[in-house]
Amino acid sequence: MSQEVREGVVVLRGFSKAFGDALVLDDVSLDIRRGEIHALLGGNGSGKSTLIKILSGFHTPEPGALVEVDGVPVSLERHGLADAGFRFVHQNLGLVDALNTIENLGLGVGYPTGVLGRIRWRAARRDAEERLRSLGYEIDARIPVGELSAAQRTAVAVARALHDWRSARVLVLDEPTAAMPVGESTALFDMMDRLRRSGMSVVFVSHHLDEVFAIADRVTVLRDGQRVATIPTADIDKSQLVSLMLGDVEFAELPAKEIRGTGPVRLEVGGLSGAVIQQADLQVRAGEIVGISGLTGSGRDELLQLIFGASRRSGVIRINGQPIDSGDPRASIRNGMALVAADRARQSSIGTLSVKHNLTLTDVSRFSGKFGLLSDRREEQEVLGWIQRLGIRPTSTTAVFATLSGGNQQKVVLAKWLRKNPQVLLLDEPTQGVDIHAKSAIHTLTMEAAQAGCAVIVASSDDAELCQLSDRVLVFRDGKIVVELLDEKITQTEIARHQHTAIATVSL
Repeated sequence: MSQEVREGVVVLRGFSKAFGDALVLDDVSLDIRRGEIHALLGGNGSGKSTLIKILSGFHTPEPGALVEVDGVPVSLERHGLADAGFRFVHQNLGLVDALNTIENLGLGVGYPTGVLGRIRWRAARRDAEERLRSLGYEIDARIPVGELSAAQRTAVAVARALHDWRSARVLVLDEPTAAMPVGESTALFDMMDRLRRSGMSVVFVSHHLDEVFAIADRVTVLRDGQRVATIPTADIDKSQLVSLMLGDVEFAELPAKEIRGTGPVRLEVGGLSGAVIQQADLQVRAGEIVGISGLTGSGRDELLQLIFGASRRSGVIRINGQPIDSGDPRASIRNGMALVAADRARQSSIGTLSVKHNLTLTDVSRFSGKFGLLSDRREEQEVLGWIQRLGIRPTSTTAVFATLSGGNQQKVVLAKWLRKNPQVLLLDEPTQGVDIHAKSAIHTLTMEAAQAGCAVIVASSDDAELCQLSDRVLVFRDGKIVVELLDEKITQTEIARHQHTAIATVSL
């Protein structure tokens, strides 16, 4: 990685932003050099998202903010930064899954046309595939983007952002790997390196420190709305970076489990099959945490949806011996099952509703009073209790869910299910896109749920997470469980080995 000092292409000075009495960004300054990958780090609520939303024109900064590109002042009004070469790929990507790559790339900018204004689809396809090829991806542009991998979808979003390549100066990637299995990030980093070598600057927001050290030239750390450091990655190590991000915050120790998995069988899965999974059998006992590993497409990413009934399945599911109807999530919920889905925005929340309404969505009837009227006071009291217990920020019950940081959103989703005291808790990528402190809190809640007698399954592409949490790890490959790892065998090396090397299927 080149460490030469490059000419500053962008200088930001005096960026502040207040929402009411809350100052969420406080006099932040930053410079971005030509042809560098500049990581932007900070815990949930540190101000990263607010800064990016100001740059993209979504928020207006407080008076006094200045931007210069190559020494020339740039207006922050209307499309000033876009005209100056800023391009953005946000975490949700903004793609239309039902449309293919050609159609997604043409949205907002148009398509090549011929006689009578007819779209030249062959030319549009050639252009789309060439643009993706220049980023290092070979993708059939006719395939709906909903069928592409997470890394390929991100590439499509980048190609769309860089439709006017020659005018682009700075590409801002807001947590591009948040919804991406660990193994898919390599292709994204190769693409970022291509952009760096072409002279483009990349601002890269991530919660994953290993990614920062793998790809970034420099890193800027925000904490509590302020910039605390900008430093070359070569001049700092991981522990120092964590200290800058968290300040004096201490992690709570994970509770030790005295007895592992000796309770009654809570969940029985027999002959489970879906689109990928074939005849999977497993049991989970009260107080046990079972980790599920596997590469994307191995069945790991399908398992919990099948068990919950959110995807079509065959096979038998029992909770405490009670069979659960196939394809009926309501029956799963009635019998004590809870699912925290991997796609928080689409499957686990309603972004436009408040924290209170998201948190109580699973069971509003408990607040019913006379004549079926809901008691807002009782609902408010319960929600405030969960906000305090989980450290959700902001503490307002009326805050719109979509405005919360990823870690705080995930805490609300967890609270939504934990308040029902589930018998079986299914966690699909539970710490995807959250910061270190939120990850620690979520792990603690997971352990506490198991200690309370819940049977927990954690499906994750983060092998380190599985090693930290799991009593057993089941590895999927080609739709089948190929191995069960116990005790000292639960290591990242062993997990990775079995992800890539099939052995005999085991029945549990």
